[in-house]
Amino acid sequence: MPRSSGTVGQVVAWSLWDWGSAAFNAVVTTFVFTRWITSDAFVEAGADVDAVTAQHAAWLGWGLTVAGLLIALLAPALGALADASGRRKVWLGANSAVVFGAMVAMFFVRPTPGSLSEAVVLGVVLLSVGNVFFELASVAYNALLLGISTPRTIGRVSGWGWGAGYVGGIVLLLVLFVGFISPDVGWFGVTDADGLDVRVSVLLSAVWFAVFAVPVLLAVPERPRAASAAAIGVRGAYRRLGRDVAALWRTGRSTLWYLVASAVYRDGLAGVFTFGAVIASGTFGFDASDVIVFAIAANLVAGLSTIAAGWLDDRVGPRRVVLVALTVLVLAGLGVFFLHDGGRTVFWVCGLLLSGCVGPAQSASRALLGRLAEEGRETEAFGLYATTGRAASFMAPLAFSAFVTVGGAQYWGILGIVGVVLVGLVVLTLVRFPAGRGVDGRRDVGVVRAAGTRP
Repeated sequence: MPRSSGTVGQVVAWSLWDWGSAAFNAVVTTFVFTRWITSDAFVEAGADVDAVTAQHAAWLGWGLTVAGLLIALLAPALGALADASGRRKVWLGANSAVVFGAMVAMFFVRPTPGSLSEAVVLGVVLLSVGNVFFELASVAYNALLLGISTPRTIGRVSGWGWGAGYVGGIVLLLVLFVGFISPDVGWFGVTDADGLDVRVSVLLSAVWFAVFAVPVLLAVPERPRAASAAAIGVRGAYRRLGRDVAALWRTGRSTLWYLVASAVYRDGLAGVFTFGAVIASGTFGFDASDVIVFAIAANLVAGLSTIAAGWLDDRVGPRRVVLVALTVLVLAGLGVFFLHDGGRTVFWVCGLLLSGCVGPAQSASRALLGRLAEEGRETEAFGLYATTGRAASFMAPLAFSAFVTVGGAQYWGILGIVGVVLVGLVVLTLVRFPAGRGVDGRRDVGVVRAAGTRP
């Protein structure tokens, strides 16, 4: 466990929210629920399976596009209101509770004959609601990182959090695989009739998320509200956002460009996991058990690579970690597209490469912003991080759906996701960061490590 300004217990409690978030990220948005509602379980008898599942995948993309636009509209105002009140843990708890509610409601999505399309729409709506509030909760959660880490340890603490999320995903997916998805008759007599195995898996995942969301609320201290902070309304929150962006343009343009670049490529990274299981099922013929086995392997690779990348982050700087991860990810994504006729082996090899890159890029991106954030304005910085990210969050779903529609086959969506990542990578290579922040290169990191404090 890394040393930080927080106690070991606080770092563990903070990381457990990431551990628990695997219930939403791995089970709901990636490997189980989204795969299920875009599978042939929701195709009427006698219908064209490929055409209908492609249509449902496109609906999923459109739903997530709307969710991204809502987050972009809500995050700046709500984030600024939480920052002004100084009650970030209340913000985290309330939004986590809504995510829990959306997951519980997913139990009632059933492949009932005669209403299959309505069931898919309900599933997409609940998934979109969950995404909105999960991202809003993440603003406060990320801001709490700055209270339990130092410039010497922020990369490792961030890496431990992301890594805990992937390891939590492995444990939860193993439980669900052994207990409900793999056996013909699972625990408590659960079968796949009426999709009960998937629905119970999501219900259990909701409980998992709720349990592991509690420790951070109890053990991690709230950062004191600044004495100069004043109460603001929704209109004032948007005015503050405008002032912040204008100030960044004048005095911190590199940070502003980083927010733009990361917004684009982070949406591509989210698209990799959101649509990965959909492509595995629809293009490479993975059934539910195959997807879970791959998910366990993918989370293991992602968890180990993220923890290792956190250590590397604190030595060579987060920018280099992100650039290498994105480059490999683009190449692996192109491999999935051009070699899709090669069968499951292609998806296993390229998919594990993708998994090994997403976590390090996400963790290092969070640590990079933490190094750039000004003392006392960290929550504001992560609010902008979420806002710009959600402003671009329609890109991957839109690109995926557009390429599927134009190409006429599900695997074409891969090109849309890769294209979004590539655009973000190009913009990031053009950003020039200020020296002495520990962002870019071993020498720059050495300056910060020697000082022992944030610049």
